[in-house]
Formats: sequence, C-alpha cells, structure tokens
Amino acid sequence: MAAGTLYTYPENWRAFKALIAAQYSGAQVRVLSAPPHFHFGQTNRTPEFLRKFPAGKVPAFEGDDGFCVFESNAIAYYVSNEDLRGSSPEAAAQVVQWVSFADSDIVPPASTWVFPTLGIMHYNKQAERKEEKKAAAPAAEEEMDECEQALAAEPKAKDPFAHLPKSTFVLDEFKRKYSNEDTLAVALPYFWEHFDKDGWSLWYAEYRFPEELTQTFMSCNLITGMFQRLDKLRKNAFASVILFGTNNSSSISGVWVFRGQELAFPLSPDWQVDYESYTWRKLDPGSAETQTLVREYFCWEGAFQHVGKAFNQGKIFK
Repeated sequence: MAAGTLYTYPENWRAFKALIAAQYSGAQVRVLSAPPHFHFGQTNRTPEFLRKFPAGKVPAFEGDDGFCVFESNAIAYYVSNEDLRGSSPEAAAQVVQWVSFADSDIVPPASTWVFPTLGIMHYNKQAERKEEKKAAAPAAEEEMDECEQALAAEPKAKDPFAHLPKSTFVLDEFKRKYSNEDTLAVALPYFWEHFDKDGWSLWYAEYRFPEELTQTFMSCNLITGMFQRLDKLRKNAFASVILFGTNNSSSISGVWVFRGQELAFPLSPDWQVDYESYTWRKLDPGSAETQTLVREYFCWEGAFQHVGKAFNQGKIFK
C-alpha cells in the first residue's frame, strides 16, 4: 500500500483526486500545503524540489520509499487500489475512459463557469459563451412564470446594521492592508489604530465537535464551505480561522470581527449558516489575551498555547 507526502497548495481541487483515492484505498498520505512546510511559488522552485519534480508542478507525491510522481491523475492512480484502478483490462480501460472524459469534457466548461465566482480567474463573457450550448434565447418580452413573479414580489431584505451609527473603522480599507501589506508590520498596527470598539466587536470561535474531524482536507472543506455560504456577510465581517493538528487529531478555531456588538449570525436568515457548530466568546479589545489572539490568528504564527496542537493551515474570510 502506498504511503508518502503530497505537496500542494490549500484547496487544490486536483489534489483532492489523490486524497479521495487514498481514503478509499487506505493509503497513508500526508499533506504539506502551507508554510512553513510548503509555500507554493517558493518551495516548488527550490533546487531540492526540482530534483525530485523537474516540472515544479503541484500536486506532487513523494513516496516513503523515494518514488516521486506528479500530475493528479497519476498520483491518484498510484495511491489507489485494484478496485479503483480496475481489476481487469476492460475495467481499467473504463476507468481511464471516464477520467479522460472528465478532463476533456467536464473540467474546461465547469472551470469557465465556476472559477470566476470563486475569484480564481476573471470573468470572460466570450469564453463562457463558447462553453454554452447553442440554444435559442428566450424572447425579451417573455412573461414571468409563477416562481419569477413570487421572487419579484418578495420585499427586499433589510440591512440588520442599518440602525447603527456610522463607524470610523472602514473594514474594506483594513482588508486591503491585510491583503497587500505585511500583516505584522502594517496591517495589524492599522487594525488597532483604527478599530472602533463601539461600532465593531471581536469574537473567538471554536468548533464544537473536534472528535468528528478526520482527514485534514475534509476539515478544511468545513471552513471553506461555511465561508462560501456566508458570502452576504462579507461586507460586515472579517475572520481568520485555523485548522490545527493532523489527520484524526485536529481542531478548528478562529477570531472574527463583526459590525455591532452582537453575534451577527442570528440577525439575518441568510447568515444562519453553520455557526451553531461553534462556541462563541466575545473578546475584550483592550485585554492582553485579545491582543495575542488577534496577532497569532491574523499572522498564522505564534505559540497558540490555548490550542495544544501545531498550526496546519488557515483560511481568511474577507
């Protein structure tokens, strides 16, 4: 049974092929996807990495026996078993058939439609049209059906924060600092200099069910999935959520910034997503504990003494 290390960047869907195959086959695969163990764009350009993987591409797999292979389909094949590869020449041919079909006929159009919504690539109208089926467009004067009429008649949702006085803290400006400047040297000082403790609040969140966390890539999907479903909250929130530990021994916790003094999720039906799976504790912006938590979680480095597990990888909600 294969065992080794998979090098990739966080949330690389191509790496999921190998991880899913390993889950089914029982192969022992360790994932290195975040600093200091792996920094995409740097680690994969070092002479040591290029000696093993000359193309410098990820995902890349290094077996405990020294065998090295890259390309997601090849890695998935290597870490799988006979049941997945096909136990006969005919079955194996069908496996290759559908893997090839997915790469040629499903991935390109799916990427064209999905990647722009995730911010991975810019929206290209011409590219999207190339992937669309040629179908007659509905007439411009077409009447609305019952569903469309019902949606049109729905009252517009009220802003849960509309009643709050204007704040001096501009969250978007902090997000720009965080995204484009050094976190410790620029973004954090800016945050504390401009943070409005009356108009905004800080919260510590911890996942309630760490015993249910198994593979780290699946745990990361919990975080990413929550972020995606909370898209409408981005205007009024920021968070750094971290996965600590390793497979079958991990935990999730994070620091959140919300508009107002209440926990934001109950204020709107659109925001009532997954938050009950976490315990929430309001933080005192002036305390030394809060200063440490914000620094460690925003920078993804520090002792994290309250956790008791090593940093694995982090996700930012912004």
